[in-house]
Amino acid sequence: MRVVSLVPSLTEAVAASAPDSPGLLVGATDWCSHPADLDVVRIGGTKNPDVERIVRLAPDLVIANEEENREPDLTALRETGLEVLVTEVRDVPQAFRELERVLEACGVRARPRWLDEAEAVWADLPVPARRRRAVVPIWRRPWMVLGRDTFAGDVLARLGVDNVYAGHAERYPRVPIEELRSAEYVVLPDEPYRFTAEDGPEAFEGRPCALVSGRHLTWYGPSLVEAPGVLGRAIASTG
Repeated sequence: MRVVSLVPSLTEAVAASAPDSPGLLVGATDWCSHPADLDVVRIGGTKNPDVERIVRLAPDLVIANEEENREPDLTALRETGLEVLVTEVRDVPQAFRELERVLEACGVRARPRWLDEAEAVWADLPVPARRRRAVVPIWRRPWMVLGRDTFAGDVLARLGVDNVYAGHAERYPRVPIEELRSAEYVVLPDEPYRFTAEDGPEAFEGRPCALVSGRHLTWYGPSLVEAPGVLGRAIASTG
């Protein structure tokens, strides 16, 4: 089996689930940073994969995501005769179902321990001590935030943070910064835009801002085991 992954979290999930099959993953995007020692052909970005390079790798399967990858690229891959599996992940339970589907399609026979651990952690979350209503910017210039039906929004809701724009018509709406400043709480992840202590909080003077790991907020893979603890500590430390 030869697999090319167009999704960083799925790359990590497959690599961690088949450590004894180093030849399973033959290609991944430039953004696939985990595991750190991943040694595969890089095929470009999630939004601009090199279709010809992928074809030359002769994969049995390309794994993708309906949000992270563009339909024209997936269509181009299918037109070459490649099989493309596209995931849809809008909440935590769906992430677990899609991970099982991906691993089965990749020929991973034994259910990985990390997947059991992640499901157990998320099934046994404590009731949040308090709930906060927050805006969650994911980009600036222009400012964009989490809207409806997002995996990251569901993650935060389970940890006691309710997204102000969860009912918005768009999934990632552009919102004027003046409107965002009315929020009582702000969550700033370090991806896709890399918000830092010096780049982001200054736009929300007087509002508590939680700087959180984008990988733990938006990736669905082995990071799900640590995500409640990592994100919970970041949220609890601010306001």
